[in-house]
This record gives sequence, C-alpha cells and structure tokens, in this order.
Amino acid sequence: MFKQRRLRPLSIADVLIYAVMFLVILICFVPFLYMLALSLSSPSAIINNKVTLLPVGLNFQAYIQIFTYPNFFRAYGNTIFYTVGGTAIALFMSTIFAYAMSKRFLKGHKLVMRLIVFSMFFSGGLIPTYLLISSLHLTGTVWAILLPFAINQFNLIILINFFRAIPTEIEEAAIIDGLDYFGIFRRVILPLSTPALATIGLYTAVFFWNDWFNGLIYLNTDQYPVMLFLRNIVNGTAMVGDGAGSADKSTIAMSIKSAVIITSTLPIIILYPLLQRFFVAGLTVGSVKG
Repeated sequence: MFKQRRLRPLSIADVLIYAVMFLVILICFVPFLYMLALSLSSPSAIINNKVTLLPVGLNFQAYIQIFTYPNFFRAYGNTIFYTVGGTAIALFMSTIFAYAMSKRFLKGHKLVMRLIVFSMFFSGGLIPTYLLISSLHLTGTVWAILLPFAINQFNLIILINFFRAIPTEIEEAAIIDGLDYFGIFRRVILPLSTPALATIGLYTAVFFWNDWFNGLIYLNTDQYPVMLFLRNIVNGTAMVGDGAGSADKSTIAMSIKSAVIITSTLPIIILYPLLQRFFVAGLTVGSVKG
C-alpha cells in the first residue's frame, strides 16, 4: 500500500515568498490585461474611462483595421524571419565558439576569454558600428540584422560554463569509442545541452522579436520588423486608418495601439511556457556514476 504523503505546513517564509510571487505576477499581468481590454472595447467606453480590466462594449474594429493595414503582415513576416533566422545563426555560432572556449588546454584561451569579457562591457559605439556595417555593404539587407548579433557575450559565457560542467568522463568514453571532437560535439554535447540551448535560444528570440532600433538604422521601409511598425504607430508617424466615424480619433488610435501591442507580443509570450521545462534541470544529472 502506498503511504499518503503528508503536506508540510506553510511557514511564514513560504507565505512571504508566495505573496511576493503573486505581486510580481500582478505587476506583469495587469498591464497586459488592460491593453487587451482597451483593444476590445468600444470607443465610447474608452472616452468615458469605463474600461478597467475587462472590455466594455465588445468591439473588434481595432483588430480589423490593423489586419487590413497594408504593411502589417509584411512587418509581421519580417519579424518572424529575423527571429527564426537570427536565433538559428546565433545558436550555431555561439555553440561552436563556446565549445572551443570550454577547453582550457587550448593556446590563447585566457587571452580570448579576456577579450570576450572586455567587449561585453566596452563596445565601439553606434557610429563606428554603423560605419563598419556600411563598409561591409550590409545596410539595406537582412544580413545587417542577422550577422552583427550572431554572438552575444553574456549568452556565450553561459554556454561556456555549461559545457565545462559536463563531466569529462563522457568525452573520454566517446574518444575511446572512436569519435573525434566534431563527433563528440554533434552526438554527445549537443543532446546533453538541450536546457542551455533552449535558454539561450529563448533569450535570442526575444531580442530579435523586440528589436526595432537596428531595423530603423539599417533597413529599408519594406524590411521593417513589426516592433518598428508598432513604434511608428505609438509615435503617430504611421497611418492608423480612416473612417473613425463620430468617435474621437485619438481614442480610436489608442484602441489600435493596444491591439498592435497584443498581436505583436502574444507569440513571444506563448513561447515561454513551451520552453519552461528546459529551465529546471540539466540532462547530465546521473549520467556518470562511480
């Protein structure tokens, strides 16, 4: 017979932790819920300040307007391309670099590590970076977004430390079985690094999805990401549609801004729960015994 597991009574510390977590959830969730309510409320309800956390006078006109906006889906497609392509390139470049840097016996290892840490705190600045990308003839192309951000120093250090934490006995056993370092990296290291790769991939995807400033500097209008599209709407530099009727156009613009915020941030929010299970523990626990 299975023994019934007794639940431990909550202590004061547990109550405080749960209270702080609940407060953090409210701080993060309430603004998003308010934006959702604004995007689904009628103009009269917004004008009269009747909207709180639930929509008043259900209205989908804001979503209809942005979905019929000529550049919205193009910008959305651009963002998906930058996010998927940029994340794939960043993971490839970061993993091969980090695996090499995880080997302390390589000559020049300490010097390269110092350069990585130095470049994490000190960069060339905006103008030298722009001149470099321009001299490489990358401006006006998608490579201006994908290549300069292929390696992030912080993410690289995380991967280096993760690869160093993998027991060396695993690699030694693979070498005895006849694998070279490329085979070890592909068949052993990468399968064991799923939690780290998922974490770095999520960080990188969030960066590419939220980035708008680099698109403003390096890209043409038809290459703009959706966040830059959102920025133009928020600043009033993009047309938000005609036919506002008798309602105040500023109110209609507020509803459309809220709808764009919801549609542009919802996919990356959905991505978090899908990758959450990889953040708990690594896969190397218990892989080497004795």
